[in-house]
Amino acid sequence: MIKKTLATMLLSSFAIAASAHQVWVERDGSGPAKVYVGDVDGERDHGDDVAKLAATTQVFGKDSKQLAKLTTKNEYLEAAVTGSGDVRLIADQVWKPWKNKDGQLQAAVFNSRAGRSETAAALDFELVPVKANGNVFTLTFKGEPVADKKVSVINPDKWVKAFTTDKEGHIKVPVQGKGRYILMSAHEQKGDLEVAGEKVQKISYTTTLSFVAK
Repeated sequence: MIKKTLATMLLSSFAIAASAHQVWVERDGSGPAKVYVGDVDGERDHGDDVAKLAATTQVFGKDSKQLAKLTTKNEYLEAAVTGSGDVRLIADQVWKPWKNKDGQLQAAVFNSRAGRSETAAALDFELVPVKANGNVFTLTFKGEPVADKKVSVINPDKWVKAFTTDKEGHIKVPVQGKGRYILMSAHEQKGDLEVAGEKVQKISYTTTLSFVAK
């Protein structure tokens, strides 16, 4: 297939400002986690574009109330997480809510996870392994499986392919070599909603999951 950027494949219905950038977390072993901003399969932001998210980005391990301290580096935010479990991220203030083409206030929420050892969801929109460290994942929203939804996979060679979840919300990732894999999907929620204390009518969710195959 002809390679497309993940933003093009997943976020064509989002606002132009949102379509080109993502916020996601990566981790190697039990070291600190790194929060990146930019294109998952392309150019990444640095400097002030990264630093400005430090105040509103939440990163945590097993306890969602115990947020990791973030340190600003030039190309990423470093999160001082401890232990070897999975790490999760919530970023809901990357952009202020904007008025979409339908005249509604719309907001963007980024959910991200590094690791595939835990089989329970802890984020609103999340990819969850069916078995610890397995290659089959369930896409969930508010704890419920999401069927017939596109999930894009980028492998260590920067190969990108889109898969569709089955009726149980499952996809199987073709792990064919060592290195980091990143999964990504998008979802929209409509209604009388609230993000970071602001009332909106639509929320554009993006979720990513990264893991290292050894």
